[in-house]
Amino acid sequence: MSDASEPVGPRGGSEGAAESAQPADATADAAEATGAAAGGAPEGRRARVVLVDDHRMFRTGVQAEIGRTAITGVEVVGEAADVDQAVTVITTARPEVVLLDVHLPGGGGVEVLRRCAPLMSDAESPVRFLALSVSDAAEDVIGVIRGGARGYVTKTITGTDLVDSIFRVQDGDAVFSPRLAGFVLDAFASTDAPPVDEDLDRLTQREREVLRLIARGYAYKEIAKQLFISVKTVESHVSAVLRKLQLSNRHELTRWATARRLV
Repeated sequence: MSDASEPVGPRGGSEGAAESAQPADATADAAEATGAAAGGAPEGRRARVVLVDDHRMFRTGVQAEIGRTAITGVEVVGEAADVDQAVTVITTARPEVVLLDVHLPGGGGVEVLRRCAPLMSDAESPVRFLALSVSDAAEDVIGVIRGGARGYVTKTITGTDLVDSIFRVQDGDAVFSPRLAGFVLDAFASTDAPPVDEDLDRLTQREREVLRLIARGYAYKEIAKQLFISVKTVESHVSAVLRKLQLSNRHELTRWATARRLV
């Protein structure tokens, strides 16, 4: 992707001539310096990556940030927005690393890991997973790590650090955002680590937000205003939550959420 300030074609005049006359080794040195400043690939390495996230704009942003292969060494070979798409793309592309969102339509990141387990255990060319999520909730972190992910970073990570994390996971290292590392160690050392809630994991992030607000007694109009969505969209999310959790009405939903301390 070219920046607006970069030329998109040949430039004329003395400036273009001077630039074309620049020694090849000087141009190479400049490119190498640019790559180093942007967090380039270590020792010219390459990593083939699949992006799995249900927000298209986020996938586009990540690709723009890390997908400049000549600089970062990362080649984005596929994208997916839900569980079924993810399994299909990962199975076909066989990337070295998958950047996996935790909350996805169709069962969540844990379901992707479950269905891709044979690829993770391939002795010759294993597919490794790095969770990339906005959530730092205990059940999300523990769920995907138990499912086989090699690490978990939040979406506040910088592009340079994300590239570094990709190559570390490719090497088989465990990678966590600094704030999560101690928490993960404590959770797995504890005998009362939070269990994975398979019912809750069926819900998307937005459905969880609506669930919590419904359980707190908010009316549909209030939820719509708080989440900047329409009342009709709120109704659709509530219907989806009731269907996935096999509940009949908002009163049962409230009891369900309260029992799991989600309110």
